[in-house]
Amino acid sequence: MIRYDKVILLYNAIRYPTMIIQCNMMRHDKRGPEHRLFPFLLDLGRPEAVLNHTCNFYLDSEEGVSVGVWHTLPASQWDEAAGRSPEWYRETLGDGRPVIIYLHGNLGTRWDESGRIGTLEFAAGYHVLSLDYRGFGDSTGEPSEDGLTIDALFLYHWVKKQSRGPVCLWGHSLGSAVDALILEAAFTTIGEVVVNYPLTKVGGYISVCLQPLGVFMKTEENLFFFTAIANVCGKRALTCPLLILHAEDDDIVPYHMGQKISLQAKKESNTDVRVEMISYSATLGFSHNNIYLDPNLSNVVGKFLQNLRQ
Repeated sequence: MIRYDKVILLYNAIRYPTMIIQCNMMRHDKRGPEHRLFPFLLDLGRPEAVLNHTCNFYLDSEEGVSVGVWHTLPASQWDEAAGRSPEWYRETLGDGRPVIIYLHGNLGTRWDESGRIGTLEFAAGYHVLSLDYRGFGDSTGEPSEDGLTIDALFLYHWVKKQSRGPVCLWGHSLGSAVDALILEAAFTTIGEVVVNYPLTKVGGYISVCLQPLGVFMKTEENLFFFTAIANVCGKRALTCPLLILHAEDDDIVPYHMGQKISLQAKKESNTDVRVEMISYSATLGFSHNNIYLDPNLSNVVGKFLQNLRQ
């Protein structure tokens, strides 16, 4: 049973959406994970090539499925980290500091460049664990909605066993939908994302062709029918603090989706639960991928995360 009262959920629409074309590419490409998702040339087993104070390890989320995880230390432990084993890294999770579990977007891996930069900018006092769901990066298995949820839940429960501090889930696009299945909220439905995707606006013919995908993707034969808004408006009220970051000029996950989630979360949540939405003016040009460029992002998120220490 997840203890929602000690979890803060962050929804940040700054990564790519889950497009059915990309899902089918992942499903049928048998050449190996290095050919399926970015980055193509990075050895995910060696995070030190791109990120200091980080170790790589693998967890068996269920029989036959091994998922890759990176653990980046808080700044206060960087000096001690040189040459340390994954076991030492795991023991540091018991130091009482908050832990951020980072869930990347559809075209990402646990080295999700822009998202990780944004996360680590303010996470100097936090542990950051990044997960590659099954079928992503060098994790084994094939991606599915249930499978992604199982993987994220497994890491969450694993962290709760190791850590004496609270846990925060940070999700971007696909990652935020997984967050919603674990907790409460993310973008409304992938069907809405498909219909609003820029490619569908090129011409009426393409739009008509893609319009039925919202229904088509409900079938068991297809991947990723996420309905996060249903989780916000479900039978159980939201009981964890929620922060939504969304740019008004987002051309991938439309701004109104963030607004809809915010309104529903406030309506359905317990009266003492904090629900906050930070909007970014279209004049800033952040769109879908560049909220991390906000120079005040560290302060905004850091202030919100103070709830973790209470």
